[in-house]
Amino acid sequence: MPNEQFTGRAGLQQRVIPTYRAPFFKMLGHACSGGLSVFAGEARPRESIPSTPDLDGVDLVRARNLHLFSGPAYLCYQTGLLRWLERWSPEVLIMEANPRYLSSRAGITWMRQKGRAVIGWGLGAAGQQGPTPGLRRIVRRRFLARFDALIAYSEQGAEEFRILGVNPELIFVAGNAVSGPPTALPDREPLVERPARILFVGRLQARKRVDVLLEACAQLTQPVAVRVVGDGLDRAKLEQMAGDICPTSEFTGSLYDQALQDSFAWADLFVLPGTGGLAVQEAMAAGLPVIVAEGDGTERDLISADNGWLIPVDDPVALRMAIESALSDPARLKQMGKRSHALVLDRFNIERMTEVFVQAMNRVRER
Repeated sequence: MPNEQFTGRAGLQQRVIPTYRAPFFKMLGHACSGGLSVFAGEARPRESIPSTPDLDGVDLVRARNLHLFSGPAYLCYQTGLLRWLERWSPEVLIMEANPRYLSSRAGITWMRQKGRAVIGWGLGAAGQQGPTPGLRRIVRRRFLARFDALIAYSEQGAEEFRILGVNPELIFVAGNAVSGPPTALPDREPLVERPARILFVGRLQARKRVDVLLEACAQLTQPVAVRVVGDGLDRAKLEQMAGDICPTSEFTGSLYDQALQDSFAWADLFVLPGTGGLAVQEAMAAGLPVIVAEGDGTERDLISADNGWLIPVDDPVALRMAIESALSDPARLKQMGKRSHALVLDRFNIERMTEVFVQAMNRVRER
């Protein structure tokens, strides 16, 4: 558990709380002596985001999310935010730094009227998409200026905040994580005279590009076993594709707890060919080298030539070449896995993430 504490009452707003966030919120709650209350609603059904039913030791208040429009025009309004703030009355409030969440402005105003601090938390502020990008940039800049501090998922996110004029002294970087410091490395079967084992973990949807992984593995000159862990709307289509071009693939469906850890211990290499995916950190914690497509920028903090490969999205050739490079030297691959494990142990775990949040909360309250 983190040593530093926030000696006060904290509130945290989220659009939704995925199940993978529960361990972090519980740890953050234990680090707040006055308690932590989390305010969040439900995702849209088509998003396939399982929500945690409770947060042991943390006050969990359900919002009603009103989802407006979709795609680049998506907006969300959360009813009940001000009632929650009146009841909980936090000394510091952490909110998603996303101007698309319309009720957030009222929450910031409420905290300001009480003379209390608000921290924004998010990926960053990448180039604005869609029509009127200049106007969107102005809206984002003005919205971010209302926070007392910002917490970014990555160094790239922090740089995007700085470019929009946020004071660098008020930006904190909490590497995105889903689990605590890892235990000892698993006793992995040596990669000798057997097919290499490649693992994917994530939701089976188009943006994860599991189809690109199957195409790349089908073109390898050496035999491999591919395990796809997860479920989603694309599963049947992907299973049919695998049967046609990569019959050494298996689809397990969603796995949790020890069953999921057993799959990480089974593998020699973890591959995420599409965007998103906190399973990268879990794979690294299990001592796996990783091949990851560049997405929101968080990957650049996690991956270097010492522990993996960053590749373009939607590039089967680049993916195949990275896999071939990885499997060409089993001894090097093992050392890269050890480096992944060390990175998670030192930097990318929820204990370190909690420490950064507590530091930010203490800083803004002092100010």
